Amino acid sequence: MWIDRVKDVMAFEERMVAHAISKVAEVHRERIREVFGVEVAVPETPFPRITMAKAQGSPAGRRLGPGGGEGDLDPDGERRIAAHMKEQTGHEFAFITHYPASIRLFYHMRPAGRPDLTLSFDLLWKGMEVTTGAQCEHRSDVLLRQAEEKGMSTDPMQDYLNIFRFGCPPHGGLGRILMAMLGLDSIREAPFLFRGPNRLTP
Repeated sequence: MWIDRVKDVMAFEERMVAHAISKVAEVHRERIREVFGVEVAVPETPFPRITMAKAQGSPAGRRLGPGGGEGDLDPDGERRIAAHMKEQTGHEFAFITHYPASIRLFYHMRPAGRPDLTLSFDLLWKGMEVTTGAQCEHRSDVLLRQAEEKGMSTDPMQDYLNIFRFGCPPHGGLGRILMAMLGLDSIREAPFLFRGPNRLTP
């Protein structure tokens, strides 16, 4: 999607998730309660947000990996951060934002003056990561530099990189929603034309 900033991606996702859950509740609330014993709760927007640094530094966070902020949250850490956020805000959903560049993809945009961070996020729901999203880098020179920084060969990516050389507006997205919605076994089945390490064309 075309965006101005990463917050636009999160705003779109929270509206989409709330709308989808409201429709499920509208049509299937009674049956879900009967079969699963679960009450479908429609979330309010906006969802609360916390940076990765604050999440890891909180009493509920678990710091992994060398260098303090260079690590990720393990599943137990995600559960505890989600519980902490629910206690603080009453919300079952929470965005964790600004992941370290060292653990994110090369095409995730980085904030001005903070090359160590990315404009990316995970969405937690009931203690589990359900989506990853980001503002993607659209400047070809920066994209190339970040790929090389990660030690990636750019030779196989020329068709992909040409999209940005010829001009691409600021954009972003989020992963795995369609995969989860349709019960697909692999993310490769979700996009119209999958791109991965072994398939960059057509």
